[in-house]
Amino acid sequence: MAIADLMCVVTGVLLEQSNNIYIFAPYLLFTPICTLTLVLRFVAMDCSVWLTVAFTFDRYVAICGVRFRERYCTKRTATVVMVIVTIWGCMRYVPYAFAIKPLVLIDNLPWRCVTKAEYSTSSFWRIYTVFISVTTPLVPIGLIVLFNALTVRHVVAANEIRRGIRKSIVKETDLEAVNRRKSMNLLYFLSANFILLWIPYVVFQSKWQTQNYFYTDRYLNNPTYILQQCAFMLQFLSTCTNTCIYTLSQRRFREELKMVVKHLFT
Repeated sequence: MAIADLMCVVTGVLLEQSNNIYIFAPYLLFTPICTLTLVLRFVAMDCSVWLTVAFTFDRYVAICGVRFRERYCTKRTATVVMVIVTIWGCMRYVPYAFAIKPLVLIDNLPWRCVTKAEYSTSSFWRIYTVFISVTTPLVPIGLIVLFNALTVRHVVAANEIRRGIRKSIVKETDLEAVNRRKSMNLLYFLSANFILLWIPYVVFQSKWQTQNYFYTDRYLNNPTYILQQCAFMLQFLSTCTNTCIYTLSQRRFREELKMVVKHLFT
């Protein structure tokens, strides 16, 4: 998941967005390279989202599936899931490469990338864009909310049973219940973080799926262009925050991080 998130930043932010604005590497605007960068960015984003779903499901099984988790929560299963998610992402976005054409020809060489005219008129491409929009991120959002809700319900039910048992035995603070409450708060935060950061992109895709904008002054005051750029920014931000939240919420990781910082000054 961390590698997929990093690839989103490299391909989407550095090689595509930043280069389109500052053109620090003109060869990246060559149409075949530009097309490859676009496809890799979509694949990386798709893998990031679906690995987040897989991680959420894995945690749900680990907490709620007492019998199933011994068979599912294994290294072999994790490897199989990662391979399937990666192949799934590649297969879904390979067709998009055939919807790209060069913006201009300079000395008979194709430069920059735009979608072909039939991308907004062809029935096949319309079905394709709807399929892509539904599978990322609408279905992942629904699955993440569902698995987190089921996990929270299981934890709440377990806490009530535990509280009833301990009430007649001891009066001290239940540390296990405190830890479970923190876990629930983390689940709420993760779900809200993922959904809120993806909402602008969902809004833009639902209304302006085939709109192309280039980084020129004539678009700066266009509300649709502003929404598009905000959607891209928050979309890339979501790939960073998920990994950071998952990692920083782990006690052992925080302890190791403290040791690294202390080692720098000792």
